[in-house]
Amino acid sequence: MTTNPVHTDGNQVPPLDDDLAYVLDRLTGIHAGINLIRDGIRLLALDRHSADKTQTLLAALAGSSDGTDILTALAHLVARLSTADTNPCLRQLPLDQQKAAQQHGETALFDLTDPQLHQPASEASGAIASH
Repeated sequence: MTTNPVHTDGNQVPPLDDDLAYVLDRLTGIHAGINLIRDGIRLLALDRHSADKTQTLLAALAGSSDGTDILTALAHLVARLSTADTNPCLRQLPLDQQKAAQQHGETALFDLTDPQLHQPASEASGAIASH
């Protein structure tokens, strides 16, 4: 029985780089939902992917042309969590604080959904598609 030459040391998925590992470690224990996101990011980073799957992942993470990607979903979540109408715990704050939080959340939504922010991931996905 011969070994498949694809499965060599040089073909292994490398461990997380220090920057990504640091960020994921610092997010530990904040909330079960954040832990799930961390686990998903870790899985995506360490799993073996095909070129086609990588192209799809780049678009789904931050490079969708129609705004259906994880970055856009996170932007909407930030806006939701910073608004008293959709996050009842903020209703106990003074009105000026509620409005300030909402304004910052809306600014984050605007900035994070800017098509120019998504363009590089879209282009990375497209570069793989033309492979």
